[in-house]
Amino acid sequence: MAVDASGPGSDLVQVVSLLAAGVVAVPLFKRVGLGSVLGYLVAGLAIGPFGLGLFTDAHAILHVAELGVVMFLFIIGLEMEPSRLWGMRRAIFGLGLAQVGACIAALTLVGIALGFSVTVAFVAGTGFVLTSTAIVMQLLEERGALATPKGQRIVAILLLEDLAIVPLLAVVALLAPGGAEASGTGRAVAVVIALASVAALVAAGRWLLNPLFRLLAAAKAREVMTAAALLVVLGSALAMQLGGLSMAMGAFLAGVLLSESSFRHQLEADVEPFRGILLGLFFLGVGMSLDLTVIAANAGLILAGVVAYMAVKALLIYGVARALRASHAESLERAALMAQGGEFAFVLYAAAAGAGIIDGTTNAVLTATVILSMALTPLMVIAFDRLGPKAALSTAGLEAPEDLVGSALIVGFGRFGQIASQPLIAQGCAVAIIDTNAQNIRIAEGFGFKVYYGDGTRLDILRAAGAETARAILICVDDPAMARRIAEIAKVEFPLVPVLARARDREHAVALIQAGVAYQIRETAESALALGERALLTVGADPEIAGTIMDAVRRRDAERLDLEVVGGIYAGRDLIHGNSAVSAHRAG
Repeated sequence: MAVDASGPGSDLVQVVSLLAAGVVAVPLFKRVGLGSVLGYLVAGLAIGPFGLGLFTDAHAILHVAELGVVMFLFIIGLEMEPSRLWGMRRAIFGLGLAQVGACIAALTLVGIALGFSVTVAFVAGTGFVLTSTAIVMQLLEERGALATPKGQRIVAILLLEDLAIVPLLAVVALLAPGGAEASGTGRAVAVVIALASVAALVAAGRWLLNPLFRLLAAAKAREVMTAAALLVVLGSALAMQLGGLSMAMGAFLAGVLLSESSFRHQLEADVEPFRGILLGLFFLGVGMSLDLTVIAANAGLILAGVVAYMAVKALLIYGVARALRASHAESLERAALMAQGGEFAFVLYAAAAGAGIIDGTTNAVLTATVILSMALTPLMVIAFDRLGPKAALSTAGLEAPEDLVGSALIVGFGRFGQIASQPLIAQGCAVAIIDTNAQNIRIAEGFGFKVYYGDGTRLDILRAAGAETARAILICVDDPAMARRIAEIAKVEFPLVPVLARARDREHAVALIQAGVAYQIRETAESALALGERALLTVGADPEIAGTIMDAVRRRDAERLDLEVVGGIYAGRDLIHGNSAVSAHRAG
């Protein structure tokens, strides 16, 4: 019996269609190297009004799916401690303002060249300046660049653009017919309401959220903790929206306020599944919104607009990056990632249409231009990767950890982890090993090692790999930021399990001590000291004297490290469960 599309089962048909489209398209596109974002966009187009016609109102889906962007910003906020965010102030208000200002001026001129009036050209260019937070964040995450310095600079620019939507909407209101004569009282009231919303959210974050989560944790009801996490994200987004600000900024601010909470890793684990699903739904909705009728009727103008806006914006992004001393490679990568328009352009264009600045056809043309630019962005990034560094190896066929049990958990199985594992294996210890480098995993398998594919910065992966029951966790990754992140999670979530870590250099060693590792060793220190000791013996030093000298060198090194830990910004912190850094840590 056929399903009536208008009957009670139609909603379920649409839900199944959305899930099936994503499940089929995304793996296929990732398999051929085109990325998940483009897979979602094409899948959305296939099941939308101009494909199979399973959906007729793509904007309704987009409205719900924007919550995926909101949750993404909350998770990013959890990674941004207030001190770290303050340290990014120059990138946010320096780099961000420079890029946004230059692009608005240049893209306004592009609009005039395309035949728009000055006012319409300004609105069109301003909307295109607002990069898609959802697409760029997803691509950064897939490329493993979100926590890197270059990734953080892009995040800073995106934050500035999210903040910019508020004054830009006010400018649109002023440009509307009769807008200049509108009462200034209304705008002043709007500003006061916005500031009051921010103040209320900050106050709630500082004095209410931590006591709330402590109370819920004591109740030991996991589902209530998950509900509370969603309440915090959506409630903060709603508070900002009611105050006339961006929902994404509200969620980001809530994440920042909870970034120093002992519950932040649990919150991240609870929100992550919802974020992933809703963000995928957002990209599906963008694909559905691509109006092929409008594109066919205005093909020349839209294609010219896409090429001109993206080319000029990419050129300006590259120029600003180079002017502020970014490398050639980083500048090119930033241009490839951020040359598109974004979801906030839809908001700005809708406001301009409502104010009578642009008509319905112009709104549709500009919206189609932005959507096409969003669809082209993954292809631009692929082109950059093919011309620049090699694309990451496929993870197809690699096994994820599940209910592992071992005396030790090793995170990272490169040259350092392989050597560190040998004494444990020789003793007959059960060792669980995870890594994110597909090449390392496949090489290790060739030598008889079982290495699971897993990201040690994810709490659920650490639990699945047996961190909770292990007698030791060895952090052997070569990324200092990643190593510190794993150490911080382990300290909070598995406080009784000793953590031993590889440090890249002295600065990294201090950071790991701050994170609470039980033992750290600088990867070059011990080998260099061993070579120095061998040199002493080679030039004729007595073995006993050489041993005494080496002990003194190691002692002085440890004492200097102790002074660095307790003398600077780390002073006064209970670093190693109340023990001296010298007694708890040997620098190597």
